[in-house]
Amino acid sequence: MEKKKLFALVLVCTLMLTGCGKIATLKNGEEVVAKLNGKSITAEQLYDELKSQGGASVLTNMIDEFIVNKEIKTDDDAKSYADSQLNSYKQSYKSYGQDFNAALKSAGYSGEDDFKDALITEYKKQQVTENYVKDELTDSEIQKYYDDNIFGDIEARHILISPNTDDDMSDEEKSKAEEKAKKEAEDIIKKLDDGEKFADLAKEYSDDEGTASKGGKLTVTYGSVVDEFWDASNDLKDGEYTKEPVKTEYGYHVIYRIKQKEKPSLDDVRDDVIEDLTQEKINNDTTLQTKALVALRKKYDLDIADDELKKSYDDSVNSALTTSSSN
Repeated sequence: MEKKKLFALVLVCTLMLTGCGKIATLKNGEEVVAKLNGKSITAEQLYDELKSQGGASVLTNMIDEFIVNKEIKTDDDAKSYADSQLNSYKQSYKSYGQDFNAALKSAGYSGEDDFKDALITEYKKQQVTENYVKDELTDSEIQKYYDDNIFGDIEARHILISPNTDDDMSDEEKSKAEEKAKKEAEDIIKKLDDGEKFADLAKEYSDDEGTASKGGKLTVTYGSVVDEFWDASNDLKDGEYTKEPVKTEYGYHVIYRIKQKEKPSLDDVRDDVIEDLTQEKINNDTTLQTKALVALRKKYDLDIADDELKKSYDDSVNSALTTSSSN
């Protein structure tokens, strides 16, 4: 919030030093920008004070806004992102009975359009970060992600036994309900061992209303089901069922694997792999946006002439990288 106000002060100071607008022309920084009885404040004094109060941060924000606007166009996706975020903020403030417009003004924004511009800038920073990560990806990383995370879809059947619990139950009552559900799943596995048909048992016993009428049949894709369910399905061979109930947040499953489709080729899913791997890297490394913006500043030959601002800038970059990487 203070950065926005500080930006305005830096801009005023810049205008004074360059003689722009309606502000009096200043030649050497010693001209008075404000005075009162017993005190005069020069442009140079104001500039030095602004530097000490976060000038490097304001300068960096100005630089980044220019860079990302050069790199990324304000397209419909950027506008849609800003609109979505704006509406989310407004709904949040409304739900708490707070005045959103007052909050904008308090934060230094002139109105919703000004705030949307800031959201669009943030969207563009996300885009340049993604582009940076994609440019840094190696073929070996892409291959490894493909090997570890891409699988053929599995056709399967399952029977779900859900514990009959509710929030009003005591821990002891919930534990007993869990034990009962697990015992029912184990009994179903015994029926399968005795030769009963999986589809018939699913229709009779499964608590999954979406698949029970179909004999428990479903298509399992990696990432579309909870990990425990996927791992159990993937570990089975075609025509096998689990010999122990598989516990998930939904209850206890008995799973039968019909068959697994052939794994798609890397060429066919390369774009998806790159997108997923990029998001995984961004989620796991909070330094990447800083690294991406630092790289872009170098691309645009950033040169900070003021030694104090340069030192403050270098310190802030190093701090951001060190702090983020240690979390």
